[in-house]
Amino acid sequence: MIYCSYIMELQQRLCPSRFRFGVFQVFKERSTEMGDIKVRGKKEDEDEKAEVDIWNYVFGYVKIAVVKCAIELGIADAIDKHGSPMTLSQLTTTLKCQPSRLYRIMRFLVHYQIFKEEPITKDSIGFALTPLSRRLSRHGERSMAAMILLQSSPVTLATWHSLSARVLDSGNSPFETAHGKDVWSYAEENPRHSKLIDEAMACDARVAVRAIIEGCPQVFDGIKSLVDVGGGNGTALSMLVKAFPWIHGIDFDLPRVVAVAPKVDGIKYVGGDMFECVPKADAAFFMWVLHDWGDEECIQILKKCREAIPQDKGKVIIVESVLEEDENDKLEFVGLMLDMVMMTHTNKGKERTLKEWKYVLGEAGFTRIDVKPIHAVQSVIEAYI
Repeated sequence: MIYCSYIMELQQRLCPSRFRFGVFQVFKERSTEMGDIKVRGKKEDEDEKAEVDIWNYVFGYVKIAVVKCAIELGIADAIDKHGSPMTLSQLTTTLKCQPSRLYRIMRFLVHYQIFKEEPITKDSIGFALTPLSRRLSRHGERSMAAMILLQSSPVTLATWHSLSARVLDSGNSPFETAHGKDVWSYAEENPRHSKLIDEAMACDARVAVRAIIEGCPQVFDGIKSLVDVGGGNGTALSMLVKAFPWIHGIDFDLPRVVAVAPKVDGIKYVGGDMFECVPKADAAFFMWVLHDWGDEECIQILKKCREAIPQDKGKVIIVESVLEEDENDKLEFVGLMLDMVMMTHTNKGKERTLKEWKYVLGEAGFTRIDVKPIHAVQSVIEAYI
């Protein structure tokens, strides 16, 4: 103790300023070392994550390609029809596939937990459905197979190669660059692609409309007539009319679209152009239509809807994504993905924030809006005159 006191006194005489801050300097140096370790550790973690992530981007297309393969082969449908897990041999026979190649496909799908393995007997393993693979069945209630087939089709994929050119230039959309005409003109001349679009929209409608019916049925209280603007083959409207039988539905779309739409009791089918006129009804309904258009076009369409609905109690019901930062929304990223889809497929379309929705609705003459989240990618926006 005496020795320590002597050393400290000597240090103070030789270098008083250093002694004054010596103890704090030691702590500072040690703290700095610990901070450096934390920074290095964080940097190493980020580097490791980057190493994994970059390979996911390098081969990101593989996942969608293999999932598309599974849909085209009908793997989920075969297992569902069988009613229990199927061995590789059973799947090979049913699907008429080459065994070793099918095994490699299934190994990949099991790795990503799209399908799972379950023991059938003590000596055999079968492939079983998961909640995710059930969505790959073409006929399931929550099927997204048609959407995947549309987004992975050669026609759609070709557009992505021109995305950077789209960002650099304000010219045509990547879809027009790839195919020489806009998506609507192309669909009109190519029935196969038109059918893909209709089926994809229908499969999403089955999911979203169910979420609306279960999550906010009060939206349709007091509505006796409802016009579905851009209603396609009428999937969404037929579900709404069935859930709310007091509603008389009007499926309004291009003449070529409504001409082939399945006819349902309680629904009138009207062909026309929403930029020129919208059939009169208590309320106008949009689902994934307005995001295809720029602000000016949306305002024009909404003004036509305002003319079609009662001035005192009419409203517009919009089922679209609302881009808002919400860490509790697990589907938030889908809106950002869709925004990129709009950039490639349309000239002016985009996903909108709440502020942007308020702008187009306000410019169209709507004074009040109400936004209701549902268990889906979209939200329900009610707009009143």
